[in-house]
Amino acid sequence: MTERPIVAIVGPTASGKTRRAVDVARRFGGEIISGDSRQVYRGMTIGTGKDLEEYGEVPYHLVDIEPAGVKYNLFGYLRDAAGALEGIRSREALPVVCGGTGMYVEAFLNGVSLPQVPENPQLRKSLSGKSLEELTAILASMKALHNTTDVDTAQRAIRAIEIQTYYEAHPEAQQLTTPLRPRRAVVVGVDIPRDDRRRRISERLQARLDQGMVDEVRSLLDQGIKADDLIYYGLEYKWVTQYAIGEITYQEMFAGLETAIHQFAKRQMTWFRGMERRGWTIHWLRYDMPTEDFTGEVGRLLDVCADE
Repeated sequence: MTERPIVAIVGPTASGKTRRAVDVARRFGGEIISGDSRQVYRGMTIGTGKDLEEYGEVPYHLVDIEPAGVKYNLFGYLRDAAGALEGIRSREALPVVCGGTGMYVEAFLNGVSLPQVPENPQLRKSLSGKSLEELTAILASMKALHNTTDVDTAQRAIRAIEIQTYYEAHPEAQQLTTPLRPRRAVVVGVDIPRDDRRRRISERLQARLDQGMVDEVRSLLDQGIKADDLIYYGLEYKWVTQYAIGEITYQEMFAGLETAIHQFAKRQMTWFRGMERRGWTIHWLRYDMPTEDFTGEVGRLLDVCADE
């Protein structure tokens, strides 16, 4: 059976990507892989716009997999996204990547990965016979466990230990490699006019503040997460943290954050335009298309991709 192509739903912040990805996953039996660099963090829900209530029964991956304060990166994302993709493929579901972190999404679609780690027969022999619980404990002592596909079987857990052991002995091996052919994918961009985007950004910022975004940041600080670590994440967490610790006023926070999000949306669009120049076709569909029309067009594009 031919593998189903990936559907990637991309676009700037406040364009409604999550809802569109959920609509596509519902119609075509899909599971969503987040392509957002900050939604991986637990406890950072309002500020990163996870909109978890939108997913409903649709399975999703790479959301809430790391504690706040950790500095997640492209290496980790590609590893975790590849694991999620493998699981989705095993269930014969449609992989739907959704997110606005262009670097993450493009690298994943390009098939960029860490190099293949050779087998270690001696290590495998020493681990054979151990229970899944024992193997999980060994792996947990070597790295933070945030991808459940690492430990859903003893075989996978042994392989994960083998990989981690290799990287500890050969840190230079942790370099990204790009295959000759990218992953087969249909990339759909959510097209939203600039004025509508700016309006929705401002409305959403006010809504998130009303929902308790400041309290969310204060809760993270109360849990012992350093202010500098939250500021490192940028955007909402930078400006709201500065307000929460008394460095700026509420008005300064709102105005500065609103401007920063508008600038961020422009940078996102710059990345996606660059992605097109680098060879990816992005099929731009209006953000306000009726759901049936949007998913119908995605279905047509999937059929075309299948025939190629």
